[in-house]
Parts: sequence; structure tokens; C-alpha cells
Amino acid sequence: MTANAMVAGPVNAMTVDVEDYFQVSAFESYIPRERWDQLPQRVERNTHRILDLFAAQGVKATFFTLGWVAERHPALIQRIVAEGHELASHGYAHIRVTQQTPAQFREDVTRTKALLEDLGGVAVQGYRAASYSIGASNLWALAELEQAGYRYSSSIYPIRHDLYGMPEAPRFAFRPVNAPTLWEVPITTVIVFGQTLPCGGGGFFRLWPYALSRWALRRVNQADQQSGIFYFHPWEIDPDQPRQPGINFKTRLRHYLNLSRMERRLQALLRDFRWDRMDRVFLTEGGAA
Repeated sequence: MTANAMVAGPVNAMTVDVEDYFQVSAFESYIPRERWDQLPQRVERNTHRILDLFAAQGVKATFFTLGWVAERHPALIQRIVAEGHELASHGYAHIRVTQQTPAQFREDVTRTKALLEDLGGVAVQGYRAASYSIGASNLWALAELEQAGYRYSSSIYPIRHDLYGMPEAPRFAFRPVNAPTLWEVPITTVIVFGQTLPCGGGGFFRLWPYALSRWALRRVNQADQQSGIFYFHPWEIDPDQPRQPGINFKTRLRHYLNLSRMERRLQALLRDFRWDRMDRVFLTEGGAA
């Protein structure tokens, strides 16, 4: 029995957004997509490191993967599947849904689903939008996902944020009115003094002391009696990644803050909670778990 299996409490969903350091939305105005193939790629090495960490802890996870990455690193996709993780879609080229028309979005999610299924040899059921870019203004995207054959989305962040967020959205899994066979599973938040705060990973996990992140997720598990979702990116465990010149202070702070501490914090998180794939935590034969 692994250490992870002996931890008490609900099973949470561990997720990885498989994208490289130069593909983040915050770098859009600094690094055009036409340059991506010219830059040093580190996503394969970093994702293999994550797979090693998960294997050591006996953790299975969901890998929301860019089609662009999958095309260039098919062996990585095969390892993800071979080791029992869930393969899911992050779209093809990390284009935010707010920048797509319904027709462009439909082509994107259909193309990426087919590509991942061909490379991985498994059905792709889940989708996560680039930068949580599904919200009140484009809920039509959920209906498009349903039509494309996805069973769930994890694309809404029910918080206020300068780049994304739908604070009025439910905090936990729900069936969208316009996509009644799809589950939307929002990123995990915690209520503190009446305020909804993020506690599902990303930059907030690197910003807050680990003890605070652990407290918040335990509160969701115990007080709300709900499973949580944690997400991070392969570049977040890579403090040696190339630094981008000319970026503004806010972007630099958000992207590079505490990268050297991330892997150690992640190891603690893997030990302190129970983890599994999105599909096994939130889906059953009849719907949501």
C-alpha cells in the first residue's frame, strides 16, 4: 500500500496542464506562436519528471494536454497512458476561448480530441480551456464540448480575477443548462469570512505558504465534504527555464515566483492527501461521483 493510499479523507483530483513555459497566456504578447518551434522545448523533460514523482507516490492523475505538444512528443503521450493516467484535452495551441468564434472552437476541440485519441489509443473525455477562459460571456462553449463528445469540462474558475473567473458559478460540479449531458467541474475554491478564495493550485499555490494551501484543501474535504481539484504545469517545477526579456513586473512575478520551491511543495501535497484521475473522482457510469 502506498503512503497516498493510507491518507484519510475524500479522494481529490490531481491534474497537470501539459504546456511549455513559452505557451502560457501571459506571454502571448511577447512570444508569437510562430516562434514556438524555434525555442528550447522543456515540456517533455519536465513532464517525465512529474510522471516519476507520481509513480514514486502511487498517484494517478489527469493530464490536460495541448495537441501541439502531443504532436511533437508522442512517446510522452504513450507513457502517460501506459502508466494509468487519464489523457485529456487542453485544446491544440493554448488559444483562449474568448479569442475564438464558435466555429473555431468547434474545430479546435474536435481536432485535438481526435489527435490525442490517435496517439494515446484511449477515449478522451475531459477538456480544460486555456487560462480557464470559459465564463459568463461564452457558455456556448460547453454545448460545443458536449456535441464534440466530451463528458466533462474543467474550465470555469468561480472567483474574481483580472484574467479570468466567473464568481457567480457553482463551486462544485454541475450540469450546464445548455449542455445537460456534460459535467462542468470548476477549479476548487474555499470560503473564508464570506469570501471565495482560490485553493486549486497554479500561482496561488506558489504564492501562499504550503500550510495555508493544505488547510484550505482540508477545509473543502472536511467542511464541504467535497473532493477538490489541484492543477499545475510542467514549467512550474523548472526553475532553470529560460527567462523571457521585456515582460512586465506583474507577469514576471506571477510566472517565476517560487519555482524553486514548487517540487518540494508538490511532494508534500502528494503525501498529505489522496489523489486520483478526474474521471474516476467525478464521473461514474451514471454521471458525477
